[in-house]
Amino acid sequence: MRLLTFSLFTYLLMPLAAHAHVSEQGFVLLLPTGVYIVAGVTAVALTVMALFAVTGDGVCALFAVRRFAPRVPQRALHLLSLCATGVLFGLIYLGVYGPRDPLSNLMPLGFWTVGWIGMVSLTAVFGNLWTAFNPWSGLHALIGPRAAKFALPATLGNWPATLLLVGFAAFLLADIAPDDPTRLARFVGLYWLITMIGILICGTAWLRHAELGHAIFDAFSRLAPVRLSAPAGIGGPGWQVIERPAQTGAGVFALTLLAVGSFDGLNETFWWLGLIGVNPLEFPGRSAVVGITLIGLFATVVLLIASFAITIWLGLRISRSDVAFRIAFSTLALCVLPIALVYHMAHYLTSLLVSAQYTLAALSDPLGTGADILGIEPFHVTTGFFNSIDTVRVIWITQAGLVVFGHVWSVFLAHRIALNLFGTTLRAAFATLPLSLFMIAYTFLGLWLLAAPKGM
Repeated sequence: MRLLTFSLFTYLLMPLAAHAHVSEQGFVLLLPTGVYIVAGVTAVALTVMALFAVTGDGVCALFAVRRFAPRVPQRALHLLSLCATGVLFGLIYLGVYGPRDPLSNLMPLGFWTVGWIGMVSLTAVFGNLWTAFNPWSGLHALIGPRAAKFALPATLGNWPATLLLVGFAAFLLADIAPDDPTRLARFVGLYWLITMIGILICGTAWLRHAELGHAIFDAFSRLAPVRLSAPAGIGGPGWQVIERPAQTGAGVFALTLLAVGSFDGLNETFWWLGLIGVNPLEFPGRSAVVGITLIGLFATVVLLIASFAITIWLGLRISRSDVAFRIAFSTLALCVLPIALVYHMAHYLTSLLVSAQYTLAALSDPLGTGADILGIEPFHVTTGFFNSIDTVRVIWITQAGLVVFGHVWSVFLAHRIALNLFGTTLRAAFATLPLSLFMIAYTFLGLWLLAAPKGM
């Protein structure tokens, strides 16, 4: 009996093959992330220092633009919009009557993976895709032009869209089931209906002032090197931020975009969960943290806007400039768009790698009946690239590289905007010095958020 007990005990202590899933974040913690973070922050700091030596003409050359005639026929845009309307109605139908699993239903996969992650990320390359793929403008053109029953004031600017962005972020981060197919279908369907009614009453001005998709894509498309619609041109990425007039409140909208992306990463970290008294290894579910998540979201938005305002105020004092604070704040706030975009891309990169596969599988079998429309069976979603430190290193370096590039890009863009505001290179450099320090600190925050252990 003793021999049997000893043998059993010995067997239990023997090292065997581990069959547990190894997550990407676990491998990230094994990488020398501290070295990458220091290198990234140093790169941004050196860029700031270089601005005191680089001539204004050199910075202006980075954002030079060549004009050409607009080349986008309106009929083509309206046709694409009508197609997008049909696709949206199809997704809503699948959301209500399709598979219940969010990873098998094209409603959440299409909305979150293709729309929110994919199309938004591609905007910096291809420009404002929402102009062609919004599900309203084509239908409105088909109905025929009608005089607006109520004219929205131009001074309304981006403020309605900013409020919608905060509401959208609350749904994304605090709702108990934002990827539930039926719940999401009803949410999207109601939003489409309200927007269509708004367009019929107020005309296409509703899209410019009170439609969130238009505001997000218009903001990020300012970073694209090419613009095909008037004023058309091709130039250094960010030239549209400098040359295209922005709506009232566009600066606050850009800062809100950055705040939403930052809190999206923060609220998953062990640090945040520890701060709100939640054991990250025994997460109780989203319903238990709805209130504190909303508080954290709103606090992040307010804190970021206030911090940015302080940097602008300090810059005006240091440079002894007579430029109005309102003008400096609203124009320089647009320089955070590259940071907001690259963090969006970096934060969702791992989700995109997996969810894109689920989207392909769902396209082949949209109703969950076992069909194989695309002829891809047998098809298996893989996460094997998260189980190797070599591939995880490539993913991490890509994410970190995006974050650093975005901050360097923002530093140059801020300096170029400052040249228009303050005139000379030296005055522009001093006026944006507090803002540059803000960007250096934000580089550290962005890289830390990518490297921090996650508990959700």
